[in-house]
Amino acid sequence: MTDIARLQQRGVRLPRTERRAQLLAAAQRVFAANGYHAAAMDEIAEEAGVSKPVLYQHFPGKLDLYIALLESHVDELVRRVKDALDSTTENRQRVPATVGAFFDFVNNDAGAFRMVFESDLRGEPSVQEAVDRATSASVDAITETITADAGLDEDKARLLAVGLVGMSQVSARFWLAHHQSMSREEAVALTANLAWRGIGGGFPLKDG
Repeated sequence: MTDIARLQQRGVRLPRTERRAQLLAAAQRVFAANGYHAAAMDEIAEEAGVSKPVLYQHFPGKLDLYIALLESHVDELVRRVKDALDSTTENRQRVPATVGAFFDFVNNDAGAFRMVFESDLRGEPSVQEAVDRATSASVDAITETITADAGLDEDKARLLAVGLVGMSQVSARFWLAHHQSMSREEAVALTANLAWRGIGGGFPLKDG
């Protein structure tokens, strides 16, 4: 149980924004451990150290809570991507920074990426909409940068942006599952080198 939850148990009244953050953090732990279908509002309330009525004051149901948490994770990912794009004006550095944004998001201990990329509720329209926004908003940000800096038309820039987003998130998830022999820095560098130079330019065939 968190320090905030212990304060709540002792009757300390939290501001609404802090309590909402507390509830979302507790929900993240329960959803990460059990998945959506096996998670119960009773368990989330207990994890947060609040009563069920308090939980329902903020979130009318489990799906509302799940979507609010998912939206917060999508916002975090998009913020990371935009921050990476804004971190430099040199495109050679922008590529690894953007790839690194996906690796850092996936490597978050909270397991937020599983809700965004591996949600077991994709059949729910509101969940699918949030999941799609994780990709579309990231692609939009990268497309805008490519269009402004490289002078490509929007269709070509968007295709490149989709490729970079897809490569980054799939590579990051693979690395997380098999990264014992490779550091985050090495994995990001390899992926970024492929994105920047292509297979032919970045990894030429060896003679013989």
